[in-house]
Amino acid sequence: MRQTLVLWAGLLVVSGLALLVLSTAPARAWLWQQTGEEAFVSQVKGLTDLLSDQLRPRLNLAPEIVPAYAQVNPYGVNVFLEQEVDPAKRELAVRMAAEAGFRWLRQEFPWEDIEIHGKGDFEDRRHMPYRSAWEKYDHIVALAEQHDLELIVRLSNPPAWSRSRGDEVGSYAPPDDVQDFADFVAAVVERYRGRVRFIQLWNEPNIYPEWGSYPIDPEGYVALLKAGAEAARAANPDVVVIAGALAATINLQPNDPPPGNSLSDLVFLQRMYDAGAAPYFDIMAVQGYGLWSGPTDRRQHPRVLNIAHHRFIRDLMVANGDAHKPIWISEMNWNAAPEDVEPRYGRVTLAQQAEYLPIAYARIQSEWPWIGVANTWYLKRATDAWEVNRQPEAYFRLLAPDFTPQPVYEAIRRATGALP
Repeated sequence: MRQTLVLWAGLLVVSGLALLVLSTAPARAWLWQQTGEEAFVSQVKGLTDLLSDQLRPRLNLAPEIVPAYAQVNPYGVNVFLEQEVDPAKRELAVRMAAEAGFRWLRQEFPWEDIEIHGKGDFEDRRHMPYRSAWEKYDHIVALAEQHDLELIVRLSNPPAWSRSRGDEVGSYAPPDDVQDFADFVAAVVERYRGRVRFIQLWNEPNIYPEWGSYPIDPEGYVALLKAGAEAARAANPDVVVIAGALAATINLQPNDPPPGNSLSDLVFLQRMYDAGAAPYFDIMAVQGYGLWSGPTDRRQHPRVLNIAHHRFIRDLMVANGDAHKPIWISEMNWNAAPEDVEPRYGRVTLAQQAEYLPIAYARIQSEWPWIGVANTWYLKRATDAWEVNRQPEAYFRLLAPDFTPQPVYEAIRRATGALP
């Protein structure tokens, strides 16, 4: 008994000394660089996670293989230009994106806003006077060209007419006939041939509500992807097809009723490969939110969602013979929600957000040669509806709805200043 007490006393002393050492300023700085945590208790927990990571099989990331479309300027930003009614505000948003150093605009061309009233009908008759539904998107493409920016055009959001049950199954639900989607993709690619090269087919097909209220269906998404990719390549052989960005999630119950129906991005992607998806995308896409830890987090656990989670996607791609393809991050940022707003996506201060995002871009460039563009979520919204409704989504913004720059906007402008 006495030996046991002595042993426990010794362990407590050693543990106390270890904690004392870890609490020093140099140790805290090192812990931040390893765990992405700033609170001491979270840093110690993160250190134990890192130690347990050593017991797991090593990931095969094939860093010696540098994919096409990976060695590009990484600075992209999500924009909602189609929501700006005033063309002058559209122009100002694009100009401020360019002034911040962004070189890519990820912009949705919503199917429901272009082929509005029926198949092959590209006239907007929702308001007087009637006009071409293409008019707004022609302006967006011209603005990108004017400011020397490249567009990543996301094609999604089917019109209600494409489903027999309309929006009853969700306004983002896939069409009944994938050929309708393929025809829309072909129309967009053909119209902007030589002006828009990068298209993304769908968004977050592995979670609700992006697949409507249907059970999550990797095989169904592959059918949609195949139809869209074949149509796009027929319309323009130079087009580059980006797969729909997979949301990082650990759920394994894809048949849960909404809003619980989602499927692990890793399981979803493997089933995509099993269904024959590989020939139908040139770039894999993921969401890269930092969520509850900072940009230096090096923990690697499939059930921990952090800035480095994409390494599991890369490992899976290598295992399926796709090491030559890059990963692009469709959305990335930290959420600076005020204290009275639900921290659904984690919570950082405005100062932390401004510090974290440039560090993430630096890490992408220095550590992950398979990543090309990383698109910040997001530049601005046209209205303050999200803020009024106290939605946490509002607080990823770089600009307020009235174009007031947030600290993170100025931080990115400083970070991009010296980038060729």
